[in-house]
Amino acid sequence: QVQLVESGGGLVQAGGSLRLSCAFSGSTISEFDMAWFRQGPGKGRELVAARSRVGATYYESSLKGRFTISRDNAKNTLYLQMSSLKPDDTAVYHCAAGIDSFVRSDYQHWGQGTQVTVSS
Repeated sequence: QVQLVESGGGLVQAGGSLRLSCAFSGSTISEFDMAWFRQGPGKGRELVAARSRVGATYYESSLKGRFTISRDNAKNTLYLQMSSLKPDDTAVYHCAAGIDSFVRSDYQHWGQGTQVTVSS
């Protein structure tokens, strides 16, 4: 049973930075594509960034240059480094793991999410 636990969210001022972490357990992380999604207040779920099991990377175009996704398979952990944060980045951020998912939305496993709030 794959389990994903996010951490690192919180309250930050606009222009600040945060690093989110996602701890993976229950299977072999290297077999999975991994991604970060977010859902802001009154908004739909959005794919933020993805890192495939073979190293391909995707970013939502408006976030490229501010957000960096990385994974450390030896530590069973996925990261999202966020910088130059804006109030529009306020959302619950979810980690996801899937087989052959990459930039699709049909990830099979989801974490509970971590709240990121950016104040102006």
